Amino acid sequence: MQMSFPKPAARPISLPSATRLGYARLVVPDLKRSLAFYQNVLGFKIHKNEKGVAQLGAGAADLIVLVENPDAKISRFATGLYHFAILVPSRFELARSLRRLAEAEIQLGFGDHIVSEALYLSDPDGNGIEVYRDRPRSEWYDANGNFQMGTLPVDVRGVLSELQNETDEWQGLHRDTTLGHMHLKAANVSRDEKFYRDVIGLDEMANLGNAAFLSAGGYHHHLGMNSWESADAPAPPRDAVGLQYFTIHVPNSDELARVANRVRQAGVEIRELETGLLARDPSKNGVVLTATN
Repeated sequence: MQMSFPKPAARPISLPSATRLGYARLVVPDLKRSLAFYQNVLGFKIHKNEKGVAQLGAGAADLIVLVENPDAKISRFATGLYHFAILVPSRFELARSLRRLAEAEIQLGFGDHIVSEALYLSDPDGNGIEVYRDRPRSEWYDANGNFQMGTLPVDVRGVLSELQNETDEWQGLHRDTTLGHMHLKAANVSRDEKFYRDVIGLDEMANLGNAAFLSAGGYHHHLGMNSWESADAPAPPRDAVGLQYFTIHVPNSDELARVANRVRQAGVEIRELETGLLARDPSKNGVVLTATN
């Protein structure tokens, strides 16, 4: 399946192109088990681990924070995390991740989305994970300048052929790996998209009705949402396994103040955390807003 969408027009409230995601904070019931998976299978490094909270990344900024709650339970029908997406810097690094996941006998899904090539899996608690690499932006548009996304088969042999260029042993995720995007379970896509578009300031890149994709600066998407498994679903209970919040970094404090003002004007409560300003979308998914500088 391949679809084209008009390129979004610039809007006065559009977030700056330097906007990026920071990390996703997840609740897990067994931190030791989770760390073994995230380190040994996915290739994360532990940046800090104390008092039941572990900060992980690829050696630079934190990308995932795991919070242990031994009483946490999996919620079967609720909003929350669909998957978080780890962006590796090249097709070669994607091949290295694919090989490692195959060696660990992890069940995988695949998707060539035209803008990217992606692997899909779950952690031991069922949290969805995507590992992907981007194609050049010049390949994201058709001859008429329309943005393209879709789901096609991945050329797995082509990906693995990148390994013929390997000259060193895999030491885990490349340092340039980032949290590329978040994908949320929404109770109502139309309602939730309006919050992220008209209040937060992300631009709509594609809308399928029961799924939508938004970004800053023309990226294919920093945020996806769908109601495929969560139409009219309630928020997860407070002791649920899964997403507590994810972070969006805007470039400076002035931009943060503008976004926070729009959130308050929309009647959405903001809580001040040490890490930033916590708001909840209409499906009660948590998003923390913070300024890079």
